[in-house]
Amino acid sequence: MISCDEAVTICHKNQYREASLAERLRLWAHLIVCRQCARFSRKNSRLTDLCNQASLHVLPEEEKEKLKQRLEKERGQGPAS
Repeated sequence: MISCDEAVTICHKNQYREASLAERLRLWAHLIVCRQCARFSRKNSRLTDLCNQASLHVLPEEEKEKLKQRLEKERGQGPAS
């Protein structure tokens, strides 16, 4: 039997389709007997589904750098009026 810490790790890997068949089987066996991990797995899966449905987008690295430089410049000038 795997520990709850191992189950959490495999749960995360499984959501990103990185868990091997052996890991998924060990996780499945653990989730049958551990209600806390089963609840965590359901909630984590639901969160992943919601994030996928939201079509979240991140700023490109270039835009992040520009924003960072702008914020640093404004911080150096004091509070904005």
